[in-house]
This record gives sequence, C-alpha cells and structure tokens, in this order.
Amino acid sequence: MNFGDVLRELLEDRNMTQKQLAADLNIAATTIGNYIRGMREPDFEILKLLAAYFHVTIDYLLDFQSGVEQDHSEQELLQLYRLLPKEQKELLLEQGKLLARFSLKKEETLSGSTLQRKNDAG
Repeated sequence: MNFGDVLRELLEDRNMTQKQLAADLNIAATTIGNYIRGMREPDFEILKLLAAYFHVTIDYLLDFQSGVEQDHSEQELLQLYRLLPKEQKELLLEQGKLLARFSLKKEETLSGSTLQRKNDAG
C-alpha cells in the first residue's frame, strides 16, 4: 500500500474530507489531494505532523515493516486502540485476552485429537 492509499484510508476511517484535514493542519487542500493521488510526497515535517494528528507511527503512514513480522492490520489495531477512551481500552484488552485464550484452547484441542488419532492408528 502506498502513502496515498494509507492517507485515504485514514480519512475514510474518520469520515473526514481532504479539506478538513488541510484546514486542521494548515496545509493546502491541493497538497493533500496530490499526496492521495501519488503526485507528491510529504517531507519529514509533514510526516511527523500527520503521524501525530492521526495517532499513528510514521512507519504506519509509509506502510513500512522493519524486519518485525507485522502486517497492516496489526498497526491498524494499535491505531484504533490509541483512539479509545481509557475504559474502552481496558475492555478491548480484556476481549483480546479472551480471544487469545479461546484460540489457544482450540489449538490444544485440535492438537490433542490429532495425537490421539496417531496413537490409535499406531
């Protein structure tokens, strides 16, 4: 995904227009449009400004993974977490823990039944 696609996605997720973003950051709306169309790339200062505005990393904006196995959805989850109020962050964490436990139990059950079939066959 290129920078323009990421920026477009961030705007869509927040139901924002390019004009709103441009006004909030004091940047020309045509500049934002050029970023989205891939006709222009932001400089470092604009990248930092956009990262702070959207509560994401510059790596996220550039869709860059530095050797760590991460996909875009992992960064998106982090971005969503940062937007939540404290109580909802806690709720999201508890739900995540429940999902992880359920996933591990399911995996253990599947592994156990596979092992049992091997023992029965042997």
